[in-house]
Amino acid sequence: MTCCVSCWSAPPFNGSSEGVKHSSSPLSPGTHTITVPHGAAHVEQRYHVAGSGPVCIAHSGGPGIGWEYLRMPALESSLTMVYIEPVGTGASGRLPDSRDYSVTTYARLLHHVVEHLKLPEVTLLGHSHGGFVAQRYALDHPARLAALVLYDTSPVADEQFWSAAVAAMQRFVDRHVDDHPEVAGYVAALTARLDLLDDDGTTAILRKIMPAYLFDYWGREEEFAPARQSLRMYAAPTRGEGAPFDVRDALPGVTTPALVLAGRQDFICGPRWARLLHEAMPAAELSIFEDTGHLAHIERPEQFSAAVLAFLRGQGVLGSRQNL
Repeated sequence: MTCCVSCWSAPPFNGSSEGVKHSSSPLSPGTHTITVPHGAAHVEQRYHVAGSGPVCIAHSGGPGIGWEYLRMPALESSLTMVYIEPVGTGASGRLPDSRDYSVTTYARLLHHVVEHLKLPEVTLLGHSHGGFVAQRYALDHPARLAALVLYDTSPVADEQFWSAAVAAMQRFVDRHVDDHPEVAGYVAALTARLDLLDDDGTTAILRKIMPAYLFDYWGREEEFAPARQSLRMYAAPTRGEGAPFDVRDALPGVTTPALVLAGRQDFICGPRWARLLHEAMPAAELSIFEDTGHLAHIERPEQFSAAVLAFLRGQGVLGSRQNL
């Protein structure tokens, strides 16, 4: 199973043509491609820059979901957003051995981007599985972070975590199956072996169950349905091997100022897991969005951006010349 998220339409992305390699500033608006080492091999890592202000790197979820859903135009008016296009997805490169896709690998690839930006500190925002990567990065490279935003994520993804997600999905089905019979297959889709599928198969599952990730999909279907068809998921990152993610014991050592965000109705990374993060990290703040699922930046964009920007102002990241 994987920590799925949905992909979303976003404003046009200037300079995001396929294959563009910038020779100018690493923070020039548009798409950038760098080549980073992975063992004896090298892999292309893409990232996308939009906005102005202090730098915030955003790592999307999955693993295997296209980065585009995490576009945050409301933050781009105050921050220079650097959106990672995770290796294994889109036009970024692919690892030679798909067993190597792991949180540790993604944190290492992220560090190559941070180094490439040539900034002493950045803000790091991780959503869902991207939040796993952000936690790992905060543990490995605390000196490189001015602030941390952990958004709809968890400090652990063990059997108990997945059992809770399946139970919550079943409750979603029970609530909606009479009016929307198609949800009857959602639990089977959530528990499918994605690692046995190809890109089209994983994409089909993601599109199928996307309504469960939103608080009121059918109430806003006219708004959300077209974007549902733009979802894309890539199979290779789901084939990574290793122990289940669990950094609970290490989190008390994370002293980076952190904002933990969760949607009250997020069935997979909701308040239960957000509270574990908040309680474990000594410099963490917690904000829960009401009537919101797994995608507050889409469901409640103004409330989401206000929470993030207020936190960064409180930490002195905004209103200073840091990262400019």
